Amino acid sequence: MQLIEKLSVLADAAKYDVSCASSGAPKRSSKGRSGLGATDGMGICHSFTPDGRCVSLLKVLLTNFCLYDCQYCVNRRSSDVPRARFTPEEVVTLTLDFYRRNCISGLFLSSGIIRSADYTMEQLIRVAKLLREDHEFRGYIHLKTIPDADPLLIAEAGRYADRLSVNIELPTEASLIRLAPEKQVVTIKQAMHSIHQGETEASAEKRAPRFAPAGQSTQMIVGADTTDDSTILHTAQSLYGSYRLRRVYYSAFSPIPHSPKTVPFEAPPLLREHRLYQADFLMRGYGFQAGEILSGPGNLALDIDPKLAWALTHRDQFPVDLNRAEPAMIARVPGIGMLSAKRLVDLRRQKRIRFEDLTRLRCALEKAKPFVITQDYRPAQAGHESARLRHHLSDTSSQMALW
Repeated sequence: MQLIEKLSVLADAAKYDVSCASSGAPKRSSKGRSGLGATDGMGICHSFTPDGRCVSLLKVLLTNFCLYDCQYCVNRRSSDVPRARFTPEEVVTLTLDFYRRNCISGLFLSSGIIRSADYTMEQLIRVAKLLREDHEFRGYIHLKTIPDADPLLIAEAGRYADRLSVNIELPTEASLIRLAPEKQVVTIKQAMHSIHQGETEASAEKRAPRFAPAGQSTQMIVGADTTDDSTILHTAQSLYGSYRLRRVYYSAFSPIPHSPKTVPFEAPPLLREHRLYQADFLMRGYGFQAGEILSGPGNLALDIDPKLAWALTHRDQFPVDLNRAEPAMIARVPGIGMLSAKRLVDLRRQKRIRFEDLTRLRCALEKAKPFVITQDYRPAQAGHESARLRHHLSDTSSQMALW
């Protein structure tokens, strides 16, 4: 098989893994030095699709052959998809070629399991090692970690990669046992712990070599089982707290041709994935707890964003006086983000906040109006029923925005 044919097969096979944003890497450049590449600077552009996928990395599998038979995976052992396999040297050649053409800013490399977890991990490390040591590649490298691999191999991978990731795959252990019986939650979490331990040791000792400086991430598949959004968010919250993950990525399940009956034949609404990303951002950036976003079992609303949904169920805390409220409460107002909240707090040290200030800060006025008080504005909608406000502010009646 020609190299371009392998690339076609293995790039397509990698599209289902979304945990590859290249944020968080340290500044590193070959300018004025030997070597090749950088993690920032001219010509490196991190482009994201609306649902959070990064499209600036060469994203491939080392191989889509796999010993495992995960029911939700297109590359499972029993699948009849075309198969291919790169050598480590071929991946290095492709990475350098695409980088020199200014098509990519780095490499995201994953793989099916071949021979054993340790052998597969060794092959992934070899790619990173060749890039770093033989070609002095200073660009971004993200390696997918094989959960059952020896911790010493994971430690070695962290010395070459900017980011490591271990996919949790499914939100519950019961679903993993049913749909991916060859994988175990305990080994996945052990791998996450190994990465977290490597990060901790590297940060504790100034002279210690860098270890995965962009941290670790994971991915959960949404809609391959009946798990609701509340469980998914609680699982994400637990992972953030236990392993200091940089990101949890959510991937809407994609039906696979000739897929087994154990998985759905229809994909979940892509908007569900979008809402989970919004809710995740509330937990990471705004201090929300999963139990606040969804107080009980169930899924996030699709017609309104999670922040607005929370505000509508906590009308007793609104409207918020922007000249008096705590910064954290201002940031919880629909239509006002963290940066705008900080700017409002800075501004009110100089003068009283007026409604026109929200316009200048480019807040989402339609969403914010029912929930704020300024020096010259008090909402007439404050007494309106939540159901009426919800209909007025729903994304079905206006252009969908982040907040």
